[in-house]
Amino acid sequence: MAFRYSDALSTCDNHVVYKTGAKEIAAQQDMSLSFMAKYDAREGNSCHIHLSLLGDDGSTVLAGDGEHGFSPLMEHFLAGQLACLPELTAFLAPNINSYKRFAEGSFAPTAVAWGVDNRTCSLRVVGHGASLRFENRLPGGDVNPYLAVAALIAAGLHGVENELPLEEPVTGNAYTSDKPRVPSTLRDAAALLEGSEVARTAFGQDVVDHYVNAARVEVTAFDAAVTDWERVRGFERL
Repeated sequence: MAFRYSDALSTCDNHVVYKTGAKEIAAQQDMSLSFMAKYDAREGNSCHIHLSLLGDDGSTVLAGDGEHGFSPLMEHFLAGQLACLPELTAFLAPNINSYKRFAEGSFAPTAVAWGVDNRTCSLRVVGHGASLRFENRLPGGDVNPYLAVAALIAAGLHGVENELPLEEPVTGNAYTSDKPRVPSTLRDAAALLEGSEVARTAFGQDVVDHYVNAARVEVTAFDAAVTDWERVRGFERL
């Protein structure tokens, strides 16, 4: 999904309307649709988010005379994404199944890294001039778009307000790089969100506590479940 900052909400509305409508149309045909992030062991179901920012005159504020054609604001905004990505992952990958996508070589990211048109990174910068933007490749098809976009904006503002410096891009395979890794489970993501001062400042204590609790309720329910994999794997041999 691609959008400008000014029409982010309408794009999120379209996302939700489409998924709801598609499910209803399928139900009328006695069928079901799923937007699970990882339905089977093959390709995942992604929801990459492209983000650009416009000034009051309608022109981009991300492009500039800096390296890679970036403005200082772009550098800080992107640095904020890197700094906050692990602690805000719970807003981008909100379900147990979300984390099944994050596998090496799958084109779903595992490294907290950015690159220019590098699809192995969590954050991929594309376009130039008026079309310059970054793509967050973490969210899956199960994402709540409103929470995801809010998380990206909060991270970017954190970078701008603190004038965070932007590290060098990854030019090779981010899967095999020494960059930090995104959380690999909802349990880990919830713990990082709980301790996130950025999230608590941006969204408030009650909001963060609510989503941390929701994640932990889900984890507890999953821990208590006996899955089909366990039955197939263990029924005869155990």
